[in-house]
Amino acid sequence: MVKIARLRPTRQQSLLGAEAAFVVLFLAGVAMLYVPAALMLGGVLGVVATEREMARPGPVQPRRKGAQG
Repeated sequence: MVKIARLRPTRQQSLLGAEAAFVVLFLAGVAMLYVPAALMLGGVLGVVATEREMARPGPVQPRRKGAQG
């Protein structure tokens, strides 16, 4: 029998999921009023989200033994 590990999302992943859900609901509400505005707003929010993710610092690599600096 294969035991499947249950992966629990971290707090960061949960908050990101909630944020994405709220943005999707907001865009759906705007689209009910005016579709072109929702498309433009979705594009702007997509660029903002991409820039925010790219600005996040990556994992720190430990120094190698004997490295200069």
